Amino acid sequence: MLFGLKIKNIFFILVGSAIFSFGIVHFNMQNNLGEGGFTGITLLFYFLWGWDPAISNILLNIPVFFVGWRYLSRNTFIYTIIGTVAVSLFLRVFQISPFPTYLQSDMTLAALFAGVFIGVGLGIIFRYGGTTGGVDIIARLVNKYVGWSMGRTMFLFDFVVITTSVFTSLELIEGMYTLVAVYIGARVIDFIQEGAYSARGATIISNYSNQIANQILQDMDRGVTILDGRGSFSKEKQDVLYCVVARNEIVRLKNIINGIDPHAFVTVSTVHDVIGEGFTLDENKNPIND
Repeated sequence: MLFGLKIKNIFFILVGSAIFSFGIVHFNMQNNLGEGGFTGITLLFYFLWGWDPAISNILLNIPVFFVGWRYLSRNTFIYTIIGTVAVSLFLRVFQISPFPTYLQSDMTLAALFAGVFIGVGLGIIFRYGGTTGGVDIIARLVNKYVGWSMGRTMFLFDFVVITTSVFTSLELIEGMYTLVAVYIGARVIDFIQEGAYSARGATIISNYSNQIANQILQDMDRGVTILDGRGSFSKEKQDVLYCVVARNEIVRLKNIINGIDPHAFVTVSTVHDVIGEGFTLDENKNPIND
């Protein structure tokens, strides 16, 4: 810890800033692709008048910092300062000695790589508590008070900026490829925010609920929650089991259920993030990955 800040968070915010800036310089700037938000505005200035995005990024974000100071927590605000400054520094570094990507003849590939690099970079920054200023701050506030995902909010802002860019500095085809890159970036952000790890949640309705629950505990060492249910047609009370397992354990779970009650009603859903015993905590409630 450093003044209440986590070194791990600072490190990954710097890593995310580097990935994001690399994508901007090598795929957006080299292939005349725009972006959304404040980054899109800095690229608009670059394409129109040759202004350095590293400098305009800082200048545009100064007014937004006052909003962040008012509405963001102390740590988030400091992480935001770190992320914004790091992006500008990495933009400057990558512009000093960039290597050509030679993707002008394949704009689809350029858009895909731009979206992936920007999405991964921003996703890492968001996941570790930071932002890169600008629309990132607005997206975080909307996520906190309205409930929209950050990727969705950013996509709406991006659309406005890109539309403006098409009428000023981009050709129509470049604007269309930019939209592809922005959409991919938004999806990647949400994927990283929700968690790359994907578990499975199973809801089980059976007349043999106790046997199934005991077998799951014995064979898979997974806990099962027993909920009180009632059939809407029969009006009879019925136990409902809920269990979360790793993705590679779902076949074992189905085999256990089928071996006890082949007529059980089972639904399986994707779980993007799991916090608790057996996943992030051990049996003594200690963090597994610390």
